[in-house]
Amino acid sequence: MSAQLQPQSHLAPMTVTDLEEVLAIEQQAYTAPWSRGNFIDSLAAGYEARVLRGPEGVLWAYFLAMPGVDEMHLLNLTVAPDQSGRGLARFMLDQLCEISRRHGVAQLWLEVRVSNARARQLYERYGFTQAGLRRGYYPAAGGLREDAALMSLHLS
Repeated sequence: MSAQLQPQSHLAPMTVTDLEEVLAIEQQAYTAPWSRGNFIDSLAAGYEARVLRGPEGVLWAYFLAMPGVDEMHLLNLTVAPDQSGRGLARFMLDQLCEISRRHGVAQLWLEVRVSNARARQLYERYGFTQAGLRRGYYPAAGGLREDAALMSLHLS
């Protein structure tokens, strides 16, 4: 993330009061978005959830991650489509890695659609490697399913 973005941005825990804005971005970003219930369940479970707001409180990005024994599983990382290409996803990954290290986590896991070349490139540049394939993991158009690349990052 560029140095000039950080002073203008504010990272905070996601709360139920953020969900209207989160759901609006989720609807814009995905053909099969998470539901309100998915977010509420994740928050109620105590998962790591953060929102990134820019100047004047505009929601730019968010993530949710599920802690486990010696690992963290990134469930959702989304940047508002109108904020894409500004380094926000990388910044959010930096924050998640920092949180994970505080938890004493050794490995970060995620799934990404095999068709999402842009996200896969980001994760690979960040240091993630493909550890497997989850067949039919994501809903796709026409009632079909799409495979997910399972990726991992070893945290030092």
